[in-house]
Amino acid sequence: MPDFLLIFVRTFIAFLVLFILTRLMGKKQISQFTFFDYVTGITIGSIAATVSVNESVKIMKGVYALVYLTIFLFIISYIALKSFAFRGLVEGSPTILVENGKILEENLKKVRFTYDDLLIRLREKNAFKVSDVELAVLETDGQVSVMKKAGNQPLTPQTMGLMVEDEHRPQIVIIDGKLIEKKLKEYGYTKEWLLGEINKQGAQNFSDVFLAQIDSKGNVYVDLYVDDTDDQQIQQKPLLAAQLRKIQADLEGFALQTKDKETKQLYYEQSQQLQQLINDLNPLLK
Repeated sequence: MPDFLLIFVRTFIAFLVLFILTRLMGKKQISQFTFFDYVTGITIGSIAATVSVNESVKIMKGVYALVYLTIFLFIISYIALKSFAFRGLVEGSPTILVENGKILEENLKKVRFTYDDLLIRLREKNAFKVSDVELAVLETDGQVSVMKKAGNQPLTPQTMGLMVEDEHRPQIVIIDGKLIEKKLKEYGYTKEWLLGEINKQGAQNFSDVFLAQIDSKGNVYVDLYVDDTDDQQIQQKPLLAAQLRKIQADLEGFALQTKDKETKQLYYEQSQQLQQLINDLNPLLK
């Protein structure tokens, strides 16, 4: 077999084995590295590179080495889960760099940080003045977590004592011109209502929409295939038609939500009457 073909086969096999083993080890291996993860990555990469280009090493020996290393990592991870002391030994522990606006110089020396290193990490967290920082911690993955003092934190409804309505996960209901009715029904809306909503934003049909996303409050984000740079003027008649369809969809949604049979029936009857009205008015509202 020619050398270039042999190297290709060995590289492919090493990559395939490494890919499978990495999937087994989990997503932690592709996140920010701790010191242990960093050493592990170097070791795995070195073995894979040796298997790819060093013909004196039998490929199965390289595969065995990767498998053994993976088993070893599983054992280390299991012990680390069970033992706090061992986890600290393997992965290290967070180090406080700033506390109550004061730099802890001894801790900076321990982690080999200069003042410039610290200031750069603080600026990355939008903390340009050390006096604004209540706590800065160097995490085991090398990232610096920053908590600003209470007076320098941004205002939120919670800090102001305001009640806000909970919002749940948004759903994509149209992708590449295709309606995903299952996602739409999870929020209790109909495709007629959605058509009315995308009409407001310049789409004539679902096929005009590249992506549409709906949140738990019924707000719809629409991205069209053809984006008009000018603000589109929504005509009154199409807007009225869309509003009527939305009301009709809301009535059906209310019927699904209530458990009272009489109320449910009333919602359905009103929804059907409104649907009939929409059908009668539809020719006049185009």
